[in-house]
Amino acid sequence: MPEPRKSRLVPEVDYAKDGKQTGFIRLFHSTHDSAYGFLPIPIVVVKNGEGPTALFTSGNHGDEYEGQVALTNLVKWLTPDMIRGRVIMLPMANYPAALAGRRVSPIDDLNMNRIFPGDPDGTVTRQIAHYIDSELIPLADLVIDLHSGGSSLNYIPTALAKQSADPVLYQKQLAALRAFGAPYTYIQGGAQGQGGDQTLGSGADRRGRISLGTELGGAGAVNASGLAIAERGLRNLLVHLGILGAEHFVEPPVPTRFLDVRGPEMYVYAPDNGVFEPLVELGDMVTPGTPAACIHIPETPWLPPIEIAFKAAGIVMCKRIPARTKRGDCLFHLASDLAV
Repeated sequence: MPEPRKSRLVPEVDYAKDGKQTGFIRLFHSTHDSAYGFLPIPIVVVKNGEGPTALFTSGNHGDEYEGQVALTNLVKWLTPDMIRGRVIMLPMANYPAALAGRRVSPIDDLNMNRIFPGDPDGTVTRQIAHYIDSELIPLADLVIDLHSGGSSLNYIPTALAKQSADPVLYQKQLAALRAFGAPYTYIQGGAQGQGGDQTLGSGADRRGRISLGTELGGAGAVNASGLAIAERGLRNLLVHLGILGAEHFVEPPVPTRFLDVRGPEMYVYAPDNGVFEPLVELGDMVTPGTPAACIHIPETPWLPPIEIAFKAAGIVMCKRIPARTKRGDCLFHLASDLAV
């Protein structure tokens, strides 16, 4: 068997070194404007002695901001004397996309959370995914990839996980999710619309790591509630792992409510092009047949709107933001209560 190909990326930090290190992962990228240049992916490592390792990432999708702000604040707050173990923070995991404020990279138009485990010899986004998958995830005991709804969706702030097939690992996921303490937590089945097995979180699960995620708001803005949940939750995870002292644990206002999002009937898609009029709001409870939306067709205003109804019961967790929509766009998804 040939040896696995190594990443071409070069970190400016030493993952084995104690202290607080700030710097960049260099992804060399030769362009017309910069023949020998590199893309500087910011990274921070805080380490003090032996102990567990947490890997915190955000900016996987560049237009999702709550996680980027939460990690930026954690970077400034956390010091080596506060911890035992190691925290690796990657606030702009897909640096080109985050810099541009886009879901996908402006360089190769790829969605990083759909191409794991990446490719060391591929395009820029594939190289970043490969570095995270092959170099960073193996160092970690727990990985959380902070997401939001981005420019096109808005979420009730929530934590999430794809249920691990390993029952022992799944129980560790549930314990970590309880410690994170979002008001809602949903368990997803890893359907292709959710990234299947090509996400950062799936890469962590493949390597037997505790793998978590979030949807902290969205709409292309910073949701204050989602940001507060993330900041409290990240510190609580560090306490849960034994990296941070128990005095830093903040009891969540309510126990997390576990929800299930695992069937295609939980999603509502636009059946045609037009203008999307939502008939429900985030947090509403619906049943099968509840009117969900109308799609209006201003191009032919004499036609009646297309009426859409929910096919399942549950809580409206996610809603599309732009009114102009096209066939196949996700308009809503639901979640239902889950016994764990």
